[in-house]
Amino acid sequence: MDWTLFAIFFGACCAAAATGSMFAPGAWYRGLDKPTWTPPDWLFPVAWTVLYISIAFAAARVAPMEGSAYVMAFWALQIALNTLWTPVFFGLQRLGAGLVIIGLLWLSVLGLLAMLWPMDTLAFWITAPYLVWVSVAAALNLSIWMRNRTVQIA
Repeated sequence: MDWTLFAIFFGACCAAAATGSMFAPGAWYRGLDKPTWTPPDWLFPVAWTVLYISIAFAAARVAPMEGSAYVMAFWALQIALNTLWTPVFFGLQRLGAGLVIIGLLWLSVLGLLAMLWPMDTLAFWITAPYLVWVSVAAALNLSIWMRNRTVQIA
């Protein structure tokens, strides 16, 4: 594997992760009505760190392969949507718009996995937990939106 290529993909992941510190959840998020199954706050940075390393690794494995155009297109789409969700949900406090974005993110990760499967099964399995985590995050976004539709936005 080309470690320079990994560093480039990981750099894109770090840019996406940076939105988490720029738009921290804060008091607004803590005050929302959330389901009892909401993961603890400490789990989010741990999970995202592992996932970002994994998807950067998978991309670095597949990018040099012939016929990887659609894999890379889905990879680019998912990282763009991933980057967009935090400022919309936490920064703008738009729960419904966040739900639309995370739904599109879920579809893009599914597309990424569909393209990875025939090209590199290791990259597929390394990326598969990402879909699980985005599914949990989407369900959480939906639940929060449904529970807080009458909350006034700051």
